[in-house]
Amino acid sequence: MRVQPAAQRYSFVSLLSLLALAFVFASPFIPVSSANAASIIRFTLDKRMDGAFVPFAVAANRGLYRAENLEVATTTVNNSAEALARLAKGDTDIALADFNDLIRYRDGGNGVPLKAVFILQNENGYAIIARRSRGVDSVTDLQGKTLGVAEGDLAIRMWPAVAKRIGFDATKIKLEKIGAAVREPMLSAGQVDAVSGMSYASALNVRDRGVPQSDLVIIRFADFGDRSYGQALVVNPAFAAANPEAVSAFIRAVIAATRLAVKDPARATDDVLTQMDGGSRELESERVRTVLRENIVTNEVKRDGIGSATVERFEKSLDQIAFDFKFRHRPALQDVFDDAFLPPAGSRKID
Repeated sequence: MRVQPAAQRYSFVSLLSLLALAFVFASPFIPVSSANAASIIRFTLDKRMDGAFVPFAVAANRGLYRAENLEVATTTVNNSAEALARLAKGDTDIALADFNDLIRYRDGGNGVPLKAVFILQNENGYAIIARRSRGVDSVTDLQGKTLGVAEGDLAIRMWPAVAKRIGFDATKIKLEKIGAAVREPMLSAGQVDAVSGMSYASALNVRDRGVPQSDLVIIRFADFGDRSYGQALVVNPAFAAANPEAVSAFIRAVIAATRLAVKDPARATDDVLTQMDGGSRELESERVRTVLRENIVTNEVKRDGIGSATVERFEKSLDQIAFDFKFRHRPALQDVFDDAFLPPAGSRKID
């Protein structure tokens, strides 16, 4: 059998390829579609990756975004306000931000109608973390103590409503403004008696600095009647309008990742560590378990499914926000939350 020279074979194959392509583009019966192209999403976390963001680490590490035909590029900023600002400018498509911060932001009349589309934390993590060795055994012992408050802290903004509910005079606490970077170091060193922050963040970070659990008192606002939601996925409205299926797909991936994290927290911790620049496995393992148990997979989520918000709880959260914030226009739930991208309630159940 005669074998053609390589150059001739390649030329012949190339010619056939060109003819085939010409046929595809010319034929009215074979449409050319980009439907299989991955949707690109720019995603922003409101602080650096750790165990509190376990669903996103699992989704990225185990290919759950790819399974939904998504290509997700994740960046981080320093706080919720920065995440919302990036969304408003169109520098990111979806961001994780504090839902109550979104409510305040929208009331500022900035002109960009940002909305949450998925509530990740059914209960917020707002807390005051105090030390028994500084004379604090319960919330009433805070009277006369020094409370370190970091710039941009969100927990302290809900504290007046909590204090009012339990009959505590919040003016009896001395507030000391501190930098966010020194919040845990100052509490560990005994330079303040307590700090405001997140129960799954500051409390665990202080323990990681050598303060024993027995010396810590964690005053979770949710334990004192705070019914406001925590972190939520917020979308840029132009992106959501142009890419509704991509938004829904992103939410499905997060739900699937949350289920996997609940099923196997140890492996989920490994996923988190692969997405971090360093990190203690023991610390992040506890953070993963804490945030899943206390904030994400609550009894309400087990009953009704993850991701949604109710008018009743929303109205109560507005009442709480109003203790520290004067609304220009008190919003309705639909002004700041859009449930159109959520899958049916039955497929949002997490046990």
